[in-house]
Amino acid sequence: MPGKTKIKKFRILPGFKMTLGYTLFYLSLIVLIPLAAVFWKTSTLSWPEFWRVATSPLALASYRLSFGASFLAALVNSIFGLVVAWVLVRYSFLGKKIVDALVDLPFALPTAVAGITLATVYAPNGWIGAWFVPLGIKIAYTQIGVFVALTFIGLPFIVRTVQPVLEDFDTEIEEASANLGANRWQTFWRVILPNLLPALLTGFALAFARALGEYGSVVFISSNIPMKTQITPLLIMSKLEQFDYPGATALAVVMLVVSFLLLFIINLLQWWSNRHNANTLS
Repeated sequence: MPGKTKIKKFRILPGFKMTLGYTLFYLSLIVLIPLAAVFWKTSTLSWPEFWRVATSPLALASYRLSFGASFLAALVNSIFGLVVAWVLVRYSFLGKKIVDALVDLPFALPTAVAGITLATVYAPNGWIGAWFVPLGIKIAYTQIGVFVALTFIGLPFIVRTVQPVLEDFDTEIEEASANLGANRWQTFWRVILPNLLPALLTGFALAFARALGEYGSVVFISSNIPMKTQITPLLIMSKLEQFDYPGATALAVVMLVVSFLLLFIINLLQWWSNRHNANTLS
């Protein structure tokens, strides 16, 4: 209307175009350009050569160990990480802050230090490994050791993802469920878990992705035997040391594509879970 002055909105950050430009520039510099370089280097191989490298017996064995151990480690962490987050949120006890700080230890600890520590503790003469020797179980320098290392580095992702959701969860909903006649397990499976599922899936995806790229801690606790305890990142490093850059990037592309597909599926499941919960609440 005439006579009215248009009030310009004050924004703390620059406008959309400038921030979008910075975002695209930063993502290109940190993510897109390195990934493009990997695909470009791999393109120097012909398709038969790429297929030969990507499906060699050594590569297939490393895929099985890397993806299998990473999946199992993320799955175990999803269960026990939920328990740890539940205890930290719902209970008060002596030393709670210390336990809460210990959860973040795998974030702060250098992976090489973590690997040496785990190898020492789980070795046949170590504090924990010695207890399993009479049972005929060897942990360090086996595939079990790889699983232990990947479980160690993935736990914080589950706990820190689920913990805020538990803190915001209204306990009155649990009380209402109990008043309606539900027992504890029914309340957990039908009321609590559906609300935690998106966070659990997110934590699982983060832990799984982190475990796939782990190198430092695994290299010390596994014996790095080809076809048995050699993970794909170690195989890539071996090819780099041999100056086989196309072969190394070929394996990296396989890991990248498969990881992206798995994370895409997990994100679809998370989207479906959020939509299902929204429909249920409405």
